[in-house]
Amino acid sequence: MLVDSPSQQRAETAPAPPARRAVRALGLVAAAGLLALVALASIAIGAKELTLAQVWHGLFQSTGSYGDVVVDERLSRTVLGLLVGAALGLAGAVLQALTRNPLADPGLLGINAGASAAVVTAMTFFGVSSVSGYVWFAFAGAAAVGALVWFLGGSRGATPVRLALAGTAISAALYGYLQAVMITDDAALGKMRFWTVGSLATATDTTILQVLPFLGAGMVLALLLARPLNAVEMGDDTARALGANLNRTRALSMLAATLLCGAATAACGPIVFVGLMVPHVVRSFTGPDLRWILPYAAVLSPVLLLGSDVVGRIVARPAELQVGVVTAVIGGPVFILLVRRRRTAQL
Repeated sequence: MLVDSPSQQRAETAPAPPARRAVRALGLVAAAGLLALVALASIAIGAKELTLAQVWHGLFQSTGSYGDVVVDERLSRTVLGLLVGAALGLAGAVLQALTRNPLADPGLLGINAGASAAVVTAMTFFGVSSVSGYVWFAFAGAAAVGALVWFLGGSRGATPVRLALAGTAISAALYGYLQAVMITDDAALGKMRFWTVGSLATATDTTILQVLPFLGAGMVLALLLARPLNAVEMGDDTARALGANLNRTRALSMLAATLLCGAATAACGPIVFVGLMVPHVVRSFTGPDLRWILPYAAVLSPVLLLGSDVVGRIVARPAELQVGVVTAVIGGPVFILLVRRRRTAQL
């Protein structure tokens, strides 16, 4: 874990010169433009080949087979990809700041494991098979594990190390339970095989509406935590000297991460690498200031997720690869290349 001295961090998180702020703002606008292009590509490109005229007809005159494909399938999964991508990016940035670890990701605190274990339980023991049914189990599992990690991590005396250790231990136990259930129950294994990889293909209007309140609340909370998390990144002593309430900031950060990761995992399964790579890369050109990292991560993470989803639809036509597979295949080598070619982004 690479951590700058408090004096270096204070210098880097101090108000940036107007020229630098303007460059960052223009970069954010450019990132938003890139996201718009990727979203359009997600609507226009799919496993089923359609011309642009057919896509246009299906989008604005949603009748017949074109409307079924474009509106009911592609538009829904594009909207869900935008929301889930932003949620994973924000959660990753918050957890990296909370644990002061530039390589932390949403799975570090066991939230993904809690959601997965809850879905296995729902499918195996309660006979739940629909997305609208197990989405609530997934979110409940994520929330329960988030609360348990906070309790075991020390509650009032929580530290980044304690939280990470508690999350790692709980994740190991829950994944052991998950594997045991799936090995002993062939039906559960068949049902979970698709969900555990992570996919946007099951996106529906109902799923989006179910997770939207949780995603919205988590995003707002994460963005509001930018300033206090800047103080937490400087170390406990410096944060206290600056007047930060460490326990409150950590508790609210855990709540934001639980809302974001729980809802995202519930909607489309545990998608890896987005919450790890994007905030880390963003930090390399914005510096450690969360007031810039969080907006950039919220915009660029959906670019990676939707872009990977489009690639998955193209390379395996007429079938498709789940987005969780593509993010791992694309993200792994890119991340290794970044680490080898440049200095690791520091907190």
